[in-house]
Amino acid sequence: MSSWLHLTSLHKIRKYKMLYIMILPGIVYLLINNYLPMFGIVIAFKDINFSKGIMGSDWVGFKNFEYLFKTDDAFIITRNTILYNALFIVLNLVISVTLAILLNELKNRLFSRMYQSIILLPYLISSVIIGYLVFSLLSMETGFVNKTVLPWLGLREIMWYNEPQYWPYILTLVKIWHSVGYLCIIYLAAVVGIDQEYYEAATIDGASKLQRILSITIPMIIPVITIMTLLQIGRIFYADFGLFYQVPLDSGALLPTTNVLDTYVYRALLKNGDIGMSSAAGLYQSIVGFILILISNYVVKKINADNALF
Repeated sequence: MSSWLHLTSLHKIRKYKMLYIMILPGIVYLLINNYLPMFGIVIAFKDINFSKGIMGSDWVGFKNFEYLFKTDDAFIITRNTILYNALFIVLNLVISVTLAILLNELKNRLFSRMYQSIILLPYLISSVIIGYLVFSLLSMETGFVNKTVLPWLGLREIMWYNEPQYWPYILTLVKIWHSVGYLCIIYLAAVVGIDQEYYEAATIDGASKLQRILSITIPMIIPVITIMTLLQIGRIFYADFGLFYQVPLDSGALLPTTNVLDTYVYRALLKNGDIGMSSAAGLYQSIVGFILILISNYVVKKINADNALF
């Protein structure tokens, strides 16, 4: 029996040899880029001294984690990170699914391709460029909003980079504009893959377009929505550094509403030059994200096992 299984395995390896060769570069990249750096976890528990090397540096245990929790800003950066990301997850989901459904309704392939490209374009723009685009709108001296929009509305000019109360709305709008296109394309691919026979049967039964969307389209793409949402929940403790650092132009007056875990760690690293602290923050984010994925996936599994990530 064992010899038969061995022969069967060898036959499969020979049969799919070219496919295994094709995935080999991806596996090598995954190992080098994702798994080998995991040995760097030890940095989070050491007082790094480059003259001694990583392994020879003094072991300090959880001391590097203390600055994340003992600082006066701990509540603010945690609150901002979680609330912003939770809001981004919800809004991006609703808007991207809506856009995907609307794009699917376009029958003209030329216009459909054009709109897809336009929607995806912001996702390909560097956060540095986005920061200066926002500055061109909000600048006190030459900004389009201050010099054109607000006077037209009869309102006074606003010093946007000194007024933190406006930035939760500004950052949310910029984030949606920047990232909704990527998710929209993913959901559009899922919508396009739905068998048209379902729609034809619903049309024969007299279902309206809205009823077809609610009864067929949304339920059929729930597995994709679940996977994408779980992946985003896993990164809820990671903030978009470019969004929160480059777009507000690192303005100190805006820190109450723009300071998140990643920007706080970056500023601390610039000030102290302690890579042990930044490594501790990264490990903390990874562990919390992993736990959140496990909990979220468990809940999904209880509701519908077919939609679970694993």
